[in-house]
Amino acid sequence: MNDAFARGEPANVLLVDDNPARLLSYRTILEPLGEHLVEATTGADALRSVMDTDFAVIVLDVNMPGMDGFETASLIHQHPRFEKIPIIFVSAINVSDMDRLRGYKLGAVDYVMVPIIPEILRGKVAVLAELFRKRIELQRLNAELADTNARLARSNEALRIEREREVHKLNEALTDSNVKLAASNRELKKEVDERRRIEERLREADRRKDEFLATLAHELRNPLAPIQSALNVYRLGHNVGGAVQQGTLYQIFERQTRLLVHMVDDLLDVSRITRGRLQLRLERTLLGDILTAAIETAQPLIDEGQHRLELDLPPQPIHLEADPHRLTQVFGNLLNNACKFSDRGGAITVRARTGDGSVAVEVRDTGIGLTEQQVHFIFDLFAQADTSLERPHSGLGIGLTLSQRLVELHGGRIVASSAGLGAGSTFTVTLPIAAADAASTRESAPAAAQVTMGSLRIMVVDDNRDSADMLAMSLQIMGHQVRSVYSPLAVMDACADFEPDLMIIDIGMPELNGLALAERLRAHAWRGRQPRLVALTGWGQAEDHKRSLAAGFADHLVKPANLATIERVCRETWAACEGRRPEVAARQQG
Repeated sequence: MNDAFARGEPANVLLVDDNPARLLSYRTILEPLGEHLVEATTGADALRSVMDTDFAVIVLDVNMPGMDGFETASLIHQHPRFEKIPIIFVSAINVSDMDRLRGYKLGAVDYVMVPIIPEILRGKVAVLAELFRKRIELQRLNAELADTNARLARSNEALRIEREREVHKLNEALTDSNVKLAASNRELKKEVDERRRIEERLREADRRKDEFLATLAHELRNPLAPIQSALNVYRLGHNVGGAVQQGTLYQIFERQTRLLVHMVDDLLDVSRITRGRLQLRLERTLLGDILTAAIETAQPLIDEGQHRLELDLPPQPIHLEADPHRLTQVFGNLLNNACKFSDRGGAITVRARTGDGSVAVEVRDTGIGLTEQQVHFIFDLFAQADTSLERPHSGLGIGLTLSQRLVELHGGRIVASSAGLGAGSTFTVTLPIAAADAASTRESAPAAAQVTMGSLRIMVVDDNRDSADMLAMSLQIMGHQVRSVYSPLAVMDACADFEPDLMIIDIGMPELNGLALAERLRAHAWRGRQPRLVALTGWGQAEDHKRSLAAGFADHLVKPANLATIERVCRETWAACEGRRPEVAARQQG
């Protein structure tokens, strides 16, 4: 095989991707090189191919089901025979510096991003295939050199007369080697410098990670502390102070729980955006409605800080093709920042101006301001303008990052500016305006008729006893008949006895998950009818909603569900019982 490569025959190139279309594109791009292309659709197939064939280069997809690209590369390079095979990683998503470092440690020589530029991939593979042939040629030459040395040892007497000539040739070879060594030293110095720069970036990323983890622990303890204190008050004697004190405790629970949920939602949103999995729900909406909703979101902070808010909008309505919830989140973050970083009684101005098919919305405050350096990194993940222990404001340093990514997903941009510390800050969001002749898709929905709701039979299925019992207690206070079941394996017998109208089921349970349980429930009926199924889970991505609906759930709620959501589900279930309300009423009377 080595002699064949030395004569310039095609080198073996392994193409690994679970996507047949992408494998076809690799082959189309690389076939003009004339190399021998081998395909594998999984990491396991790639390992088998490597055991059977010597490859000049491996083109390896990072994101594959089962064994991903990083795991496959690690297993390949663990074998001494294959540890030097160069690997080109292909990724359809943005690759972070940490992912790149991990890939380089596993033997990656480069990354190629999707969509692939054919000339780039073809050029990289051509160079590596040629280097492989050169290496095989060098091995062959080394073998020949060893054979020659053996012959020289046997012919030493005959070669003594040519010693001076050989010494001269060796000196020339030494000079050439010195030149090559000097070139190698220069390349090594470049590599060392590059490694030093990478290490500095890694140290900075590690420092920010440590700051973020410390901040996260601090911010999570902030709402947990008043919750624990309120629980202590309740435990020591919650009747002291009467209904007023109980109302205060309930407000603390609700306010601090809402803060915890907000922090978790922000973290999940950043994760989805980073992985390219966040989807916008675009609709035609008005900028004024979005800003009004954002102001309502920030109103508690505005009132608490006694800030003066000025809203300056053009007289004509400004239509956007946008996700109103996400843009409300953006402007709510900006208003919250303006409140937190401004002294009590500060002025906050929201001004919108149109021009060139876009609208620029400024959120200006008279707060602590930003340095020139802070303006440059303020949108970086986990970056905060003030990281001192004495800072009066809280946050994880992800709100502005999230806002920037959401604005960019809408085809806009966001910039920060400040005249310096103490001079306030201005954040300007620029968004494209929807075409003026586009028909409005918003229709006034008829007001929902108020239906007097009776008592339902509700079964709560959750392996977390505290979660199940608290939800059951809330439903009982609302006047419903409730039964809690803590094991999914006991549900079928419980349904035969209880005959629920509504079942609120957790998804992530041991022994039998909620999706599989729903399929079992759909296959049975009690007295010719089936209960309405609602999922209540910590899994809240779009794919999770689709899986729940496909399994037969009528709704998908994300923990923790607020009281209004639970009441809505009960009312919808009562409305769904329209055809058998006499039966329900008779059962309640019986």
